[in-house]
Amino acid sequence: MDSVSIITEKRDGRPLSDHQIKWFVDSYIKGDIPDYQMSAFLMAVYFQGMSGHEVESLTNAMIKSGVQTDLSFLNALPVDKHSTGGVGDKISLLLAPLVAGAGVPVPMMSGRGLGHTGGTLDKLESIPGLRTDLSQEQFKNEIAQTGFAMAGQTEELVPADKKMYALRDVTGTVPSIPLICASIISKKKAEGTGALVLDVKLGKGAFFRSQEKTRELAKALVNLGNRMGIKTVALLTDMDEPLGFAVGNWLETKEAILALKKGEGPEDIIELTIELGALMVVLGGKAENRDQGREIIKEVLESGKGFELFKEMVRMQGGDVSVVEDPDSVGSSSFLKEIKASSDGYIKSIDALKTGLAANVLGAGRKTVEDKIDPLAGIVLYKKTGDFVKKGQILAVLHTEKESLFEEAEQIINGAWEISSGPLE
Repeated sequence: MDSVSIITEKRDGRPLSDHQIKWFVDSYIKGDIPDYQMSAFLMAVYFQGMSGHEVESLTNAMIKSGVQTDLSFLNALPVDKHSTGGVGDKISLLLAPLVAGAGVPVPMMSGRGLGHTGGTLDKLESIPGLRTDLSQEQFKNEIAQTGFAMAGQTEELVPADKKMYALRDVTGTVPSIPLICASIISKKKAEGTGALVLDVKLGKGAFFRSQEKTRELAKALVNLGNRMGIKTVALLTDMDEPLGFAVGNWLETKEAILALKKGEGPEDIIELTIELGALMVVLGGKAENRDQGREIIKEVLESGKGFELFKEMVRMQGGDVSVVEDPDSVGSSSFLKEIKASSDGYIKSIDALKTGLAANVLGAGRKTVEDKIDPLAGIVLYKKTGDFVKKGQILAVLHTEKESLFEEAEQIINGAWEISSGPLE
């Protein structure tokens, strides 16, 4: 067995055996295959694709590169949710405690923001003191006590994915459906998930812009998840405009906390949370159908049970619970700038991609994994699609710690708004 012949076979479009794939991944983890050969392999997969069987073999090899979390002690089916990434997408912060409150354990291992999309870990860590680097035992103990845990990928969990993703990020091979599927499903299987709800984003702020490509990704993820023994379903949801009113780490966390605390929040946030939550409780066996699932999630939200569980998670992970009880106690950024409407009219659209990019410029995101983020930076929208505005009314407020960043961010965000003279159809 040699690495060059395996790269060559995939480059030429020939299928690889289970043994070849396992050997290649194992050898890479051991350091016998250098980064440049793995990069060549990833590029070959990007152009030639993989059969369903090959993707399953790759996923298995990646899982076996590390440890697997055993959650059988819960005596219940653990259910997780994964979003393909969006702007203003703070759904996980509401969903995990609400589903746990319905009696379904949620082992949620999340990622960081990269590009124009935010990451759940960055949002959680905007709560002072909160840690997401939990050990296997801490992760399991927290699920046993609160019904859910929200943590980052540990060093022992799918190390092959961590190394391969870092290469994909710098070699232009991130948007490969076989590689995306293997990356997501390997982590979900290794974390102990028994069922999975996928929130596959569609639209301007989504990973793939075309509906055809998005549907292909959703179908491939569902097929792979089910083949790997995870009961998997997917929802295709809109990411043309930001979710909710807040974009940025603490701003989004605050919006999620207030929704949990009050039992209500921005319409799009609550609607999507209830839809995803309903699917999760059905898969977890706590509801017979989605209608019943919706009612269960609404009850957990309105009763305040989800808020209490969120506070307990924050406490167990070392976070400042007083901040959760009073989010207004956290101050704003040092510099704020209002973005105002240039004319009267109805808001026809708000470009999610441009909004996300503008928030990143202000300090809310990162260009590389090593970049530091400003937890308070971001954008708060004052208007949403369909709203009427008068010239001079505030559309949004920019938040940053560096006043010099306003000029570039303002140029981007000004291009995100489309205002129509007449009401929308």
